[in-house]
Amino acid sequence: MKRILFVITIILSYTLSVHAESEVLKQANNLYAKGQFAEAAKQYEKIISTEGVAPELYFNLGNAYFKSNEVGRSILNYERALRLDPLFEDARVNLELAQQKVVDNIVQMPTFFLGRWIETLIKLLSSNQWAYTGLVLFIFSLIFAFVFIFGSSYQLRKISFYIATFFVIISLASVVFSGIRKEQLINHQDAIVMTGVVSVKSSPDRSGTNLFELHEGTKVSIKSTLGNWTEIKLGNGNIGWVEQQNIEKI
Repeated sequence: MKRILFVITIILSYTLSVHAESEVLKQANNLYAKGQFAEAAKQYEKIISTEGVAPELYFNLGNAYFKSNEVGRSILNYERALRLDPLFEDARVNLELAQQKVVDNIVQMPTFFLGRWIETLIKLLSSNQWAYTGLVLFIFSLIFAFVFIFGSSYQLRKISFYIATFFVIISLASVVFSGIRKEQLINHQDAIVMTGVVSVKSSPDRSGTNLFELHEGTKVSIKSTLGNWTEIKLGNGNIGWVEQQNIEKI
């Protein structure tokens, strides 16, 4: 009897928590629909901090900030949504729209086309998606390996061998890509400028020479930190120091 009551209590608690979560999300969505974007953003932030992250939540939060004319925070959250789900097309479209409001036009340094193609390919899927892809392709390789071993003709075994080998290679590549994406998710060094205008210094102190200025929404890469200062690098190769409070890590 006690076990039954315990199970019922667990189920009831879970049901109530899911209901409460949906009510909070509904409240946030209603605030957004009414045009109360700042209040909606606070609710989405609360859900993320208490219930956990999700691409859709970051997307909604990005929309609320975009409507509130907070370009930096909108870009930050669209980037976070895409980091969790690279195939989130709505987030990608809205990110491009928000980036049009960024003052800085950083021209990326040219890279070797093969490296650029591989990097783009890896970012097509998340770590889990690459892992699932590798698993499915490995199963296919086993099927064709089975056909190779027990095939009724030489031609069939020959074709099955090549196909099985191809699937094994792609499966292994998918596993490697999955590991790279996981590393990018955990130890990434990308950040967004959150302040209207930031002076980039030649050294980690306010008395350092002003090298150039960056504006809200610009994406940078973190190289190192020293106290309250962060050394950043831009896509065009420029390097300098900014105070940590002016940027936020994706």
